[in-house]
Amino acid sequence: MELPANHFKRGIHAGDQQLGLWCSLASHITVEILAGSGYDWLLIDTEHSPNELPMVFSQLQACMENKVQPIVRPPVTDAIWAKRYLDAGVQSFLFPMVETAEQAAAAVAYTRYPPEGVRGFAASSRASRFGRVKDYYSRAQEEICVLVQIESKLGMENLEAICAVPGIDGVFIGPGDLSADIGYLGDQGNEAVVTLIEGLVGRIVKAGNRAGILTGDEGLARRYIAAGNIFTAVGSDAGLLARGSEALARRFRASSIA
Repeated sequence: MELPANHFKRGIHAGDQQLGLWCSLASHITVEILAGSGYDWLLIDTEHSPNELPMVFSQLQACMENKVQPIVRPPVTDAIWAKRYLDAGVQSFLFPMVETAEQAAAAVAYTRYPPEGVRGFAASSRASRFGRVKDYYSRAQEEICVLVQIESKLGMENLEAICAVPGIDGVFIGPGDLSADIGYLGDQGNEAVVTLIEGLVGRIVKAGNRAGILTGDEGLARRYIAAGNIFTAVGSDAGLLARGSEALARRFRASSIA
């Protein structure tokens, strides 16, 4: 059996726009539905979602029929969490709240076997397809994608140094926490925030790395893509369900009144 190819990692390194969707409902059923919707990647969130490892395991399985790449955001940037998700077969990570080059280098090390890193050895895990990928241990890092999330003033100050860390495949701008940290809590669409993010995207690109972001605002998504963003989450499962169900109810209530 061959090591599964990480088409998302190949895509961002080739400069091909990768469209994604945020999954925070902690459901393998919704993930399976969304996996067939045409996105390049799905973010499986465990930082701000009630999502535990056995549930994530099922959500990874729910992606298998499709080419979509599941990316897991651990609750913290931590070696133990990374090891457990790696053994479950996760190939792409979004590590939250990375603020220094040292933290970025540690995140990379969590995904690498010694001597390059500190990943623990597990025989016959899902990662190696239960021992069926014979060259897994020598080739695993080829298909592992490490993304780090910048969402603070300190992270912005160290942005170029973070971008330069070997093994960092992409730098994701966290607009929620970032806007809060600069005094615009809950106001991600403020022009001051948007302009700042466009500048950060430009800095990431100039530093030779690849920029990512999440926004459910189509206009902002297009602005960030125009600025050079290469992996873009354009909505979320919860947002689609909430706004879509509200819109449907409004249409029928309006027609019944009429």
